[in-house]
Amino acid sequence: MAIALDPARSGLAHGFHPVAPGDLAAVVTALEMTAPPAWLARPGVEADVPLHLVRWEACTPDRYRLLYRRIGAPWLWWSRLALDDAALAAIIDDPAVEIYAVTDRARVEIGMVELDFRQAGACEIAFFGFVAKATGKGFGNWLMRRALQRAWAGGAARAPISRVWVHTCTLDDPRAVGFYQRHGFVPTARFVEVFRDPRAAGLLEPDSSAFHPLLQESGSKVA
Repeated sequence: MAIALDPARSGLAHGFHPVAPGDLAAVVTALEMTAPPAWLARPGVEADVPLHLVRWEACTPDRYRLLYRRIGAPWLWWSRLALDDAALAAIIDDPAVEIYAVTDRARVEIGMVELDFRQAGACEIAFFGFVAKATGKGFGNWLMRRALQRAWAGGAARAPISRVWVHTCTLDDPRAVGFYQRHGFVPTARFVEVFRDPRAAGLLEPDSSAFHPLLQESGSKVA
């Protein structure tokens, strides 16, 4: 996905646009790099990071959803929660998809990164994050180094990679775009996504996010 950051290509006119009760709108930014960043070749700081990266090569849908919710609920991650077991398993069991859990010293899972090599020559960092208690400690730098090392290695097939990309949106941590840019990603696309609020759809609890209040029509109830 590479849409030029050109306002003339947008289908939305300037100004306000209504969003239906129970729906959400987010501005999505896609970013990419087309070569490994120079800093990736330099030694990283390891001693002060009490974390491990563990590959999940046989992950059940229930196990995946549990960590996905723990990390993503505050930011209203929902796309994988809308899939049934068969559809989710088709993704996470695909040999071109690599799922890693981040564990602390007690082997408790506190983060995840998912690399998607299903498009030839490219790797998408599909999901990247930590549970709330592990954020703000600099662990993201450690995890990004490992994610990019594996992304540029080419996945199980070891096919040459010419593009690594990621996307974030205005429902995510507001520091996300800056974080990706500092690590060498360049914005290439921006668009608006409108979708059913996952809390209104029953995919997440009504109080999942303190950052984005659930707005519905007066008198309506959460499904």
